[in-house]
Amino acid sequence: MLARVPSGSMCPPSLGATSRRLVPSVSQVRGYAAKGQSLRTQRQGFRPKQRDGQGNLMPAKREKRLGIFRPLPVGQLQNPIFRSDQRHELELPAFRPFRLLSKPCSVVRDVTLSVIDKLDEASRKPSRESRVVLTGAPGSGKSFTLLQAVQYCVAKKWVVLYVPRALTLVNSSTPYSYDLRTRTYFQPVFSYQLMQRFKTVNSELLKDLTLQRDFVLERRTLPQGTPITDLLDIGLKDQTLAPLVLSALFSELSSQKSHPVLLAVDDFQSLYSHTSSYRTPRFESIKTYHLSIPRLLLDFASGKTSFARGAVFGALSTGSTQFQLPIELREALGIPSDRPIGPYVKRSPPLVEYAQGLQNLPVPPNFSVNEAASIFEVWTQANALHTLPNDELFMAKYSEAQGNPRDFVWKGLLSTLTS
Repeated sequence: MLARVPSGSMCPPSLGATSRRLVPSVSQVRGYAAKGQSLRTQRQGFRPKQRDGQGNLMPAKREKRLGIFRPLPVGQLQNPIFRSDQRHELELPAFRPFRLLSKPCSVVRDVTLSVIDKLDEASRKPSRESRVVLTGAPGSGKSFTLLQAVQYCVAKKWVVLYVPRALTLVNSSTPYSYDLRTRTYFQPVFSYQLMQRFKTVNSELLKDLTLQRDFVLERRTLPQGTPITDLLDIGLKDQTLAPLVLSALFSELSSQKSHPVLLAVDDFQSLYSHTSSYRTPRFESIKTYHLSIPRLLLDFASGKTSFARGAVFGALSTGSTQFQLPIELREALGIPSDRPIGPYVKRSPPLVEYAQGLQNLPVPPNFSVNEAASIFEVWTQANALHTLPNDELFMAKYSEAQGNPRDFVWKGLLSTLTS
């Protein structure tokens, strides 16, 4: 702030050499805010260090404050729960996952009957003549129809090899190593998991299957007539040998005629991708047909290798944006392209060869009214609907989903839990 200067002491406009008048100074005074209570509170936490008579720092004295939790002496813990030598294991019932329905169920659609007819015909023919791919709109039920085919073959005493997520074969989610003998990249962990599931599902049928020829694996030799379960045990005990055992298993299944074989692969389009997520030591993309398991599946899907009796079924998936339907597989199945293509678009000759001869079986994009009503009736009988079931509710949910099977269940029936 500026101080006021008296008018009589103002300096004239011009000062001569003889003028000895002093020029009054303009002083500036600073104002400070009053010390608040907050500063005092903050300063109370910082105390000056105390020193002894010689100037050395004295250790700070701890204040005697009671904490929130203080451990009790062992002598005061008299409750039996604190005695470790008298603990007993709790006997609780086995955990059961939460289910809306009392048992799994599915609706037999017209496309289900078409799949069953093809499987009945394939049970007497080589798999080379029965290579079917389920196609359709998202949420139309392709994967569920494939699962119905697997369940039908299991009930009919087929040997079933089911790959529910072929996407995991090419997305670099399991370890791999290069093999100089086969010039492919082995996937030992996935081979081990695939054989483990195969043995669990087909345990009863494998008791009757034996090796058709001698099998030599490094220093081990399995003679002809050895049960196939012994062959599987070698790969299950040593994961490094699992890829070789899996290849030998496919070879044995292709030669036996006592049981038909079903090879079912979901996310079928991922096998026909131009590149995989795996990389070479030079960080170059590895082709899908250079991986051991995709190469094995592609040989049977293309008909280069065939089961004596059986079929190969696949289902397309639109859930992955990285492994979409390639142009080679799209043209082989006769599916219209979703983008402009022409003769100058590059095709992969190996993939074109692998896609030849595949049969397209379209899945209807919508439920019929009778099919949707069957599901609605099952949910009603299981008391899984949290809204009063009536015709108005059924038609409202069916219209909201536009008949789409996935939306009818997930966005229609399940939405009653929140309403």
